[in-house]
Amino acid sequence: MDSQLVNALRFKLQPVAVILTNEKPAEGLHFKEGSTNGCVGAMLVAVTKKGRLAYFDRNSFGCPGGGTGLGFGDRYGRFPIECLLSTGNKEMAAMMGSAGDIMAEGERFYRSPEQAANWRNNLPFTDVPTEYVVLKPWSLLTEQDEPRLIIFFANADQLSALIVLTNYNRGSNQSVAAPFGAACQSIMFGYAEAEQENPKGIIGFFDIAQRRVLDRETLTFTVPYKLYQEMESCVPGSFLETHAWLELQKRQ
Repeated sequence: MDSQLVNALRFKLQPVAVILTNEKPAEGLHFKEGSTNGCVGAMLVAVTKKGRLAYFDRNSFGCPGGGTGLGFGDRYGRFPIECLLSTGNKEMAAMMGSAGDIMAEGERFYRSPEQAANWRNNLPFTDVPTEYVVLKPWSLLTEQDEPRLIIFFANADQLSALIVLTNYNRGSNQSVAAPFGAACQSIMFGYAEAEQENPKGIIGFFDIAQRRVLDRETLTFTVPYKLYQEMESCVPGSFLETHAWLELQKRQ
């Protein structure tokens, strides 16, 4: 699908569309049913790098955080995510076998399980109304597709441009948020923004445990499709056509 915005920013990694559908794709990257080891964040990166779509359903979403991020409700259940994100729990780790190595010490993203519980209690859990969530690379996107979200993979210059452009048509400086979550959970935060009259763009992929699957210069910027359309319409006449931006393009 042609885009003035995508052409102007010259992304190294192509954007990915999040599509909600009841139709199972004929082919694509997909986790084995019932597997709890898959990482949706890593799958998202595979989609942009390999140019292949991926799809998920309520029986194949990888880890609990991934199912939650994709919009299949609160998939943590009784999983001790509060311990994992903070100081760990050696007794629980022992019951988890080799899968409990990280649980033993915790990821230390929060000072205590209580603080991690506060994070969980404030997540915008979403239960999507469709059977499948599809991640589709820009190269496969058509005019007939109806994305819910667009995910950009941006370096610092590109991220700066995306942030400026979200405010361009609004005369504001509050059109972007950077909530902490798992690598894939900007999707969940994006769903919440899609319900707003003036949705924000979501800066993401801060998950230190999964940053290794992306290069150190790249973050994601997730926008509801209606915000993407607003940004796309703002490209002509904007800073993206000025000397300042063209100078920055020379160093990419």
